[in-house]
Amino acid sequence: MDPEIVAHYEEGAERDRLGGWSLERLRTEELLGRLLPPPPARVLDVGGGPGRYATWLSGRGYTVTMLDPVTLHVTQAGEHRSYGVEQGDGRHLPHRDGEFDAVLVMGPLYHLVERTDRIAVLHEARRVVRSHGLVAVAAISRMASLLDGLSRGYIRDSRFRAVIERDLASGTHTNPDQEPGWFTTAYFHLVGELRDEMVAAGLDVVSVVGIEGPAWLWGDRGREPDDDEWREAALWAARVVEHDPDFIPVSAHLLATGRR
Repeated sequence: MDPEIVAHYEEGAERDRLGGWSLERLRTEELLGRLLPPPPARVLDVGGGPGRYATWLSGRGYTVTMLDPVTLHVTQAGEHRSYGVEQGDGRHLPHRDGEFDAVLVMGPLYHLVERTDRIAVLHEARRVVRSHGLVAVAAISRMASLLDGLSRGYIRDSRFRAVIERDLASGTHTNPDQEPGWFTTAYFHLVGELRDEMVAAGLDVVSVVGIEGPAWLWGDRGREPDDDEWREAALWAARVVEHDPDFIPVSAHLLATGRR
């Protein structure tokens, strides 16, 4: 991995990022809950970070194996002891063909700026899932930095506007000045591009949906109102436009699903 990306995650912020009330986490769990086969199906969580989704899945009775390239994440995930934890690269999975009933790729595509690397991860996910098994893939929307910059006020800085312009033109996001909150080296997808990469890896695409919907612009990740009324309104807004092609890229994150 790019040392800058490793350094970003070795700071440890990912452990708590999706804790508590998180629109991204709640919606991702909701969408996966609709799609996954029933437990105790075998699930591989590729790039599972400190184990947020692996812990949730194992708590529901799934047989989970989690793999991540970051040493700190592997250590943190290993504290749960309710699922298997491995350190490795999603482009070269150490598993047999058809070993899993479902494969989650919930982070690797964020940081692979070369298309060939992204397709390699997707091809490996297809290889290790059983025939007709589910592959669920998360990606960051091409519009994320523009909308996040407006929401957080970063757009007032001319340097961040330059970052946005590069993101929109090429999809490759960089943070050359290492500004806090501006993220690390990443790739931001167009909706059709994500679908095309799934197809290029040999997957039959079921859908691409928006995860958070528009409500994340009014707060997420610790900045949002934490009450039942807001939660239900935010989740409703995400559901009502999740398949609308005009609204899908407004979500910070996209979820693509495919079958082998």
